[in-house]
Amino acid sequence: MGTVVSINGELFDPKSARVSVFDRGFLYGDSVYEVLRTVGGEPRWLDEHLERLARSAEGIGMVLPRSPVEIARLVHAAVRAAANEDCYIRIIVTRGGGDIDLDPAKAIDPVAIVIAKPLRLPPEDLYRRGADIVIVAVRRNLRQAVDPNVKSGNYLNNILALAEARRSGAYEAVMCDREGLVAEGSTSNIFAVRAMTVCTPPLETGILDGITRGKVLALCAHERIPVREQPLSPDDLRSAHEVFLTASIRGVLPIRSVDGRAVGEGCPGALTARLMSLYADQMASG
Repeated sequence: MGTVVSINGELFDPKSARVSVFDRGFLYGDSVYEVLRTVGGEPRWLDEHLERLARSAEGIGMVLPRSPVEIARLVHAAVRAAANEDCYIRIIVTRGGGDIDLDPAKAIDPVAIVIAKPLRLPPEDLYRRGADIVIVAVRRNLRQAVDPNVKSGNYLNNILALAEARRSGAYEAVMCDREGLVAEGSTSNIFAVRAMTVCTPPLETGILDGITRGKVLALCAHERIPVREQPLSPDDLRSAHEVFLTASIRGVLPIRSVDGRAVGEGCPGALTARLMSLYADQMASG
């Protein structure tokens, strides 16, 4: 049991894994990636993650060096070699190396990496008591700049946002768009329950089309829980009856405070708790 790194299909232990310092993923964040987990040793929703990986690559004009089927084989091989009860999986594809030159046409030898390591979920207590979030001053990237719907290695915007949140003692940062509307967390999508309706910012705000976000929206539709993709102001979030975030590793995580203000009358709220249970069942069953 442990961590295995696959680089272009060759397996390494973490200490032996090497990527060139001339790789554009290292130099510029010129790469795309996905994060997912296994359940019972099987990668959950791998096809959907690989579809998004391909969309991200297309979004930055990158041609994936291997087909989704081939990348899936690399994932399964790394998971088998890691031999963990369950794994955290990170798939990374860089544009490659070459001269130190911003021109992507100069890139050669793209690299496909899979990291499989023991799955470590947030502590159970966090799901019982809820997490604290703050709305930070760092704004989300413009869609016309580095599109947030491209899951790229260019992550400094998110790092700065999370650093600001952690300085205030919060678990997660919430970023707004250029207009001051709520966008998403540094590594999560955000939801608010208002008037018994589950609300979340639309993709047009400039957010990642999260896999877990999509699962929650589908669960709401299936269970006839009122749901709406709509713009949310910071005050909408602060005054919501319930707030939760979603992410592939964290699933559905309840929020107990926004900017130091308690959310609702208890955590998790009724709708959040219901969605937590429904999502856990879906995750377990596939």
